[in-house]
Amino acid sequence: MNCGECKAHLERLGVQLIGMSDHGVSQSLYLADPDGNEIELYIDADPATWRDRVDEVMTVRPLRL
Repeated sequence: MNCGECKAHLERLGVQLIGMSDHGVSQSLYLADPDGNEIELYIDADPATWRDRVDEVMTVRPLRL
């Protein structure tokens, strides 16, 4: 499952996302549990795209699906 599929699945279940981020080495979706605790769900990017270049690739930017 990729982040887009995960987002669509959560939305079908009525789960409200509070954020999405592209970290270069992973993609993250953020939601809150019933007590208001933030939960991060993430999927790692293919290590072949960032291995030995983490400092160059790792970032935080909006995730666009």
